[in-house]
Amino acid sequence: MTAVIALDRSGVIVIELFPADAPKTVENFVRLARQAFYDGQRFHRVEDWVVQAGDPQSRTLPMDHERMGTGGPGYTITSEFNQRPHERGAVGMARGDDPDSAGSQFYITRRPARGLDGQYTVFGRVTRGMDVVDRLKVGDRIKTIAIVTP
Repeated sequence: MTAVIALDRSGVIVIELFPADAPKTVENFVRLARQAFYDGQRFHRVEDWVVQAGDPQSRTLPMDHERMGTGGPGYTITSEFNQRPHERGAVGMARGDDPDSAGSQFYITRRPARGLDGQYTVFGRVTRGMDVVDRLKVGDRIKTIAIVTP
């Protein structure tokens, strides 16, 4: 199963999903994508090692608003830590201090972040478009996320 993130201006990111390693996380991400939950959201966190999106408040709040990065779908999911490493291009679920506080926010690592291994759920990896990930800027908008099944 693959997720294709189309961005308004920056290009396309293709993600291979790992349902065998994180079944509930993949199910949640796929459901939200198919419900157009991510459409119109912006990448609110962009650092040299990671980019992050999935806060529905990013559609309307200014990027520097104090609540930016705190929003979600209104529920949380149980973490599914697995053996997938945080290599360049890993896709994982962002969360708060509680390991079971993930909801809709996801991140993509721009470089290895092995310190996150076993502490965050990796549920996919970028197979195409890391050049797009590398060019992302705060405020870049997701047009849509399409789920492609074989």
